[in-house]
Amino acid sequence: MDHPLIDLINQKIRAAEEAGDFDNLEGAGKPLPKDDDPENALINRLIRENGAVPEFVSLSRELRKLRAELAETGDRTRRRDIMKEMSMMEARIELARKGR
Repeated sequence: MDHPLIDLINQKIRAAEEAGDFDNLEGAGKPLPKDDDPENALINRLIRENGAVPEFVSLSRELRKLRAELAETGDRTRRRDIMKEMSMMEARIELARKGR
């Protein structure tokens, strides 16, 4: 079954073609770039273009912030809490790396 708006979509595409909206597009006439993972090419491109990072990368950044906070903190109670957080964060990083 076709999408209910397929006729409208096709009409808009034809109008854009006639207006020259697709002329002089970057990469026109060139082959598509090779992709090592064709099954996930679209999702990988979207992730890359939107600045997404794997979970272990974002967790590593949080761990770096905790280390900086630990270096600046003199309060023993807070230092102990930070070290607990760091330990948990390191475990989460390892799990995220294994899951990737």
